[in-house]
Amino acid sequence: MASKDYTASLSNHNPSNYNKHADFVYAAKYTSAVLDLLNPQPGEAIADLGCGTGELTLKIKDAVGPNGTVWGIDSSQSMLDKASVAGEKVGIKFRKADIQDYTTLDPSLKGQFDAVFSSATFHWCKANPGGVIDTIKWLLKPGGRVSFEFGGFGNTVGIRSALHEVLRRRGIDPVPRDPWYFPTAEQYTNLLERHGMTPGSVALYPRPTPLTTDLVGWLTTFARNTFLAGLPSSEADALMQEVADICRPDSYWNDAAPGDATNAANTAGKDGWEIMYVRLRGIATL
Repeated sequence: MASKDYTASLSNHNPSNYNKHADFVYAAKYTSAVLDLLNPQPGEAIADLGCGTGELTLKIKDAVGPNGTVWGIDSSQSMLDKASVAGEKVGIKFRKADIQDYTTLDPSLKGQFDAVFSSATFHWCKANPGGVIDTIKWLLKPGGRVSFEFGGFGNTVGIRSALHEVLRRRGIDPVPRDPWYFPTAEQYTNLLERHGMTPGSVALYPRPTPLTTDLVGWLTTFARNTFLAGLPSSEADALMQEVADICRPDSYWNDAAPGDATNAANTAGKDGWEIMYVRLRGIATL
């Protein structure tokens, strides 16, 4: 099968799948730290890059108040449509753009923001991670800041390699289909510096994350339109189940002791999927 860049499939994120299988992405338990780093103040202008369905964008708007300005920017029109239902009622403005290329943004936004925020997005920007930083700089006022958190080195360990393995078994090169950019703290610090920003507190944070539903649901949300893009539904479904089977020993738990059938019956419902997220969190100033 010929090589092809499948990252364009990211614009096809399904908001229903996202909210059903991955609501932990915007849960307060996992996002309070990066919001604290942002430290939004009343009256500020803030851009949320990769706003998704807008749950965190609403929190930012609440913090900056009626005199503040918040823009939500995302590459997926369907996600923006979902976000705008609640967001536009409180004055949030939404735009579709590729955050890896600031020329896709409205020119009037240049230099208009006190801060930029992003959660769970930059790891999707494999095509041009440096372009993301150029976009941040383009948006910020002099002295402005960015607060970010995204997948770092080791994120989804085991699952990513299983996806590569099942594709290679079928003679499909997984590398061009892999949409993820998971840098180390040192790599991303260096990238920020090379693009003219001053980083601070950039570090990796391991975060085991229980899944909302199951691993196949997670794969449907995040791998179906990337790793498995263009494959027939029957083949994609079989591959996702195969990945789940490979990952089950490390990523599925229950409270029953091994070999204890009686206890297993008594622990029904006390089990589930949990995967290893490793988040790269930090700040930088212009």
